[in-house]
Amino acid sequence: MNAVVVLEWRFSPPDYFDSQIEIEQGDYTMIVTDGKVEAKVDSAVYEANPSMRDALHDVLNSRFLGFQLSSRKAYNLSSPNKTRVEHSEGRKDYILEVEPAHLELIGHPVTLLKCYKDGNVVTDGQTVKMKSLVDLVGKHYKDEVLMSLLKSHKASVSDPDNELVYLYEIRDALHRKFGNDGTARSRLGISKKDWKILGKLCDTVPLKQGRHRGLHETLRDATDVELSEARGIAKAMIEAYLEYLDKTATSVGS
Repeated sequence: MNAVVVLEWRFSPPDYFDSQIEIEQGDYTMIVTDGKVEAKVDSAVYEANPSMRDALHDVLNSRFLGFQLSSRKAYNLSSPNKTRVEHSEGRKDYILEVEPAHLELIGHPVTLLKCYKDGNVVTDGQTVKMKSLVDLVGKHYKDEVLMSLLKSHKASVSDPDNELVYLYEIRDALHRKFGNDGTARSRLGISKKDWKILGKLCDTVPLKQGRHRGLHETLRDATDVELSEARGIAKAMIEAYLEYLDKTATSVGS
């Protein structure tokens, strides 16, 4: 039996996910819980693949991006550190890799869980849908367009002053992917009305968070209703593209 290389990440907030997540593939297992991620990789596989660390980071980050699509919670994920090598006879070699860090104190909302009498958590439809989205992103994270959509969405969460700029990037990326607006809407099942509304909010209305702020003499903050509508349409566009990817992959494989 080969030795096992252990990689570790840290993330904040530590309760970003509602429960522990386990990701298992043929040559590695990954456990995500309480602000820490630990991946165990067969040492022979790890040493034979110099880009293994980066590949695992991409897999992990895709789960965060997928969860963020529904939660709209900002997160910080560290780079992976190789912490130890576990040998078959029980010996462990510990490795210290230090990187710059900063301390940030964040307040978190209280999460209330509804449980059955036996203590099992009641799972609602929203939780099931969120897990489905995370799984789909994990399945198709190598698609470059999908990752560009999710990174634009991430930027819209972390940089609210320019939120509509990043949400427009989602529509724009789909336009480029399919060649024009009409084809994008047709392939993804997006209504012309929603497509126009997102464009109007991001492009035309004189909003401080919008794209063409220099064209207007006076600007105002987007209302909660306007932001909610723009976020909802952009999220629906990403979900539609995920479904498109999954259907395309299924038809090719059949």
